[in-house]
Amino acid sequence: MDVSIPRVPEAEEDTYAYSLSEIKTILAQLGEPARTVVLCAALTGLRKSELRGLTWGNFGRKELSVTRSVWNSTVNEPKTRRSRSPIPVVKQLADALETHKLRAGILAQPGLPIFQAGNGQPLNLDNLVRRVIMPALSRCAVCRQPETEHKAEGHLFQRDMPFPEWHGWHAFRRGLATNLHALGVDDKTIKAILRHSNISLTMNVYVKSVSESQVNAIDSLSEKLDLCNVSATSEQRRPN
Repeated sequence: MDVSIPRVPEAEEDTYAYSLSEIKTILAQLGEPARTVVLCAALTGLRKSELRGLTWGNFGRKELSVTRSVWNSTVNEPKTRRSRSPIPVVKQLADALETHKLRAGILAQPGLPIFQAGNGQPLNLDNLVRRVIMPALSRCAVCRQPETEHKAEGHLFQRDMPFPEWHGWHAFRRGLATNLHALGVDDKTIKAILRHSNISLTMNVYVKSVSESQVNAIDSLSEKLDLCNVSATSEQRRPN
């Protein structure tokens, strides 16, 4: 009898790809831990289920290993053999994860999730979007109140248009590919970073370790993102 856990496909999202300026704007509006979750998504291209599946044992300062994915309460092995390839971690992300680890304290154990809820289980990223990210991005241009808390006191809600709309976690993965391509990074390296196995996406080459070209590619992206200018601001927006 087959007792293996069935794979649950992730819900389809739109095909939007976040630009560097949009990522910077999103990061500037978020407190912790939402900022670090978004930063990790933007600089690694991890799928939502892979973000939830990360444990502290997967973090090696210079790279992240992907050993599982968590969709709802279902735990699976990585999507494909290629998905197990390590991902380079640049200094900005490594520093953010180290700080996040300090905040976690005794909960930062190798087998526990990097992004976890109060009960020690993987953080529900849909709840994070609904409770933290969406209110931060959907604010009234007149009174600055989140749409969910807005009261019609002399004016109707007018969304502050400079703030990006939320297009789902996969938009960071698409954005990573798009932004790296715009920086002149070759398709083979982008394919390795995203851990694609389909030749139609880039090239069908298996990578077993983080190459120098992958590290240099992500370094170029993080320099353009210029996170030093948003980190101090985001600390002031730490949610209660």
